[in-house]
Amino acid sequence: MNEGTVSSSLLEIEREQCMLLSDLTFNEKVCYIYNPLDYARETHEFFVTTYCNEPKSVLFLGMNPGPFGMAQNGVPFGDSTYVKNWLKIKGNVFKPIKEHPKRQIQGLNCTRSEVSGNRFWSFMKEVCGKPENLFRNCYVHNYCPFSMMTESAKNITPPDLKARERKTLLEICDEALYKVIKLLQIKIVVGIGKFAQERATQVIKEFNLQDIAVVGIMHPSPVNPAANKGWSTIVYDQLKQSDILKHMV
Repeated sequence: MNEGTVSSSLLEIEREQCMLLSDLTFNEKVCYIYNPLDYARETHEFFVTTYCNEPKSVLFLGMNPGPFGMAQNGVPFGDSTYVKNWLKIKGNVFKPIKEHPKRQIQGLNCTRSEVSGNRFWSFMKEVCGKPENLFRNCYVHNYCPFSMMTESAKNITPPDLKARERKTLLEICDEALYKVIKLLQIKIVVGIGKFAQERATQVIKEFNLQDIAVVGIMHPSPVNPAANKGWSTIVYDQLKQSDILKHMV
């Protein structure tokens, strides 16, 4: 594929995924839905076109946007400090159609750090040095592009949804993940957390993808007590054991 063809095809897969997800209806607990691929389109597309314009070997797969990460700027695990200063992402970020007063979108000006994103990108900076070293063979992607909240601004993740709603959402996101894996010619999917690892495993099985490995690393969320006890050391060992590090430097 020509340079630019991969990134434009990836963005098209995401647009179709978002269109299908937008047609879904959710239970009364889901009061707010943010689609950063829409209101943060400029920064998201800057990320994609800068770092994903050719096939990759490894796909780091997250679950869905965090309220102070990708929901703010359209970049997976998007802690603003690293998005601006290490990844050098630029662009305007607008507002979601319906915004929660406690979860206002400030884009690249968001001053609140996302712990998961801070841990993830600081690790990548330490291991890889420059973004170009990481993205030469790797890419970072979220399984579901939507962020959801209750009336009280409590985060709702895909596993939190009711069974029927979850089933339809998973079908749409599984199909999109399959297309991304095929487009990027991925050889290894690294699930960041159990949920992402399980979805990747299911997609590999369901679509009968040959010779693609799925491995897992610990999720950096502070909700996970183990992640608060030296996450970077644990994940470094996990990636070393899985022989992923060679793709990152």
